[in-house]
Amino acid sequence: MFTLPESWVWDFWFADDGEHYHLFFLHAPKALKDPDARHYRASIGHAISTDLTTWTRVADAVGHGQPEEFDELATWTGSVTRDPDGTWFLYYTGARLVDGKNVQSIGYATSPDLYAWEKQGQVASADDRWYERLADRGWRDEAFRDPWVLPDPDGDGWHLLITARGRTGPADDRGVVGHCWSSDLRTWEVRPPLSEVGLGFGHLEVMHTVEVEGQTFLIFSCLGSDTSAAMQATGTPGGTWAAKAETVLGPYDLSNAQLLADSSVYVGRLLRLRDTGEWTFLAFNNKLPDGTFGGTITDPRPVSLVDGELVLG
Repeated sequence: MFTLPESWVWDFWFADDGEHYHLFFLHAPKALKDPDARHYRASIGHAISTDLTTWTRVADAVGHGQPEEFDELATWTGSVTRDPDGTWFLYYTGARLVDGKNVQSIGYATSPDLYAWEKQGQVASADDRWYERLADRGWRDEAFRDPWVLPDPDGDGWHLLITARGRTGPADDRGVVGHCWSSDLRTWEVRPPLSEVGLGFGHLEVMHTVEVEGQTFLIFSCLGSDTSAAMQATGTPGGTWAAKAETVLGPYDLSNAQLLADSSVYVGRLLRLRDTGEWTFLAFNNKLPDGTFGGTITDPRPVSLVDGELVLG
């Protein structure tokens, strides 16, 4: 388990340089006392491991920006990829307050080695042709965060999948897979969402795609309190979800998403082991048995595909 004695740890993502697994994670000091206050004090930490269980912390990757910058409040969840020229790209969420409400957008940093990062600035924000904005007053914030970067399957540039919200339908049922495209990883074009509103989720947090034994899945997280009223009426708990997809860019069968893990852990991620090809599942400990916030990252659990569904070991 990855834990910091002085800080809470929550959302996280990985990079693999062929020798070490690199863990990038959000953290904030326990001196805040209230774990709910952590979101506005988040920085992106960094640790390395050879086995996903024993971790060595190294210098933080990215912290919040200067006043008036897109990330002046905090830096939130992201993802990492490597350009063919060898440069590493870390896409992350920048948060700032507008009239007391959280507004999120996407920026990036680059590194030659995964250790020393240089911010490059904001590259994408919610486009009101397709995405809900703060002025629409549909949600508690302007959701445009958690970028997941992946290469186009046909070689046509790169894509970001984004936690975003559409502009139509009931306010509790507008969660969509936001979408951006780039030819060079540096300049990004905001495009229409890759899913429809009205599929049961107020938002789809920390998305990523995996292909397990030939079946593609979109993995995302949503607490029960952030699902639609109709879904809540069924008694379905929230947590980490897996939705089948025809390709990594959809279509996604969100209406039949499978609950992979309940909300005692959250932001579950699937990672394929470099040496064996086996799939593992890690998440952060969210709610402990006594009801308090966990703020640590689990050890890996095996994942298998049984009758077309993901099953945790």
